[in-house]
Amino acid sequence: APAAAPAAAPAAVPAGTRHAECRTRVHGSHATAHCFNGNATTDHVQLHVECVRWWDPDMDTAPAAVGPAGHVSLAQRCWLGIRHAWVTHRAE
Repeated sequence: APAAAPAAAPAAVPAGTRHAECRTRVHGSHATAHCFNGNATTDHVQLHVECVRWWDPDMDTAPAAVGPAGHVSLAQRCWLGIRHAWVTHRAE
């Protein structure tokens, strides 16, 4: 399987909005994101995965709420490799 380099996409939040800090890791066909919210408001995070093969459907996790000082881990996978993985944010 080709090695996929994790790449960060811009977060989908309005300018000036504070959101959870997320670290995304891709290892083969698995992607994980660990998010910590050091802010006073709740953030909703979602992991998105674009698969390498055209017949392998791209996947998204369900949105997860991360409260103040909270932590959440998200995981998703493709069958034969990940081209790109990123996290989006939606502040409460």
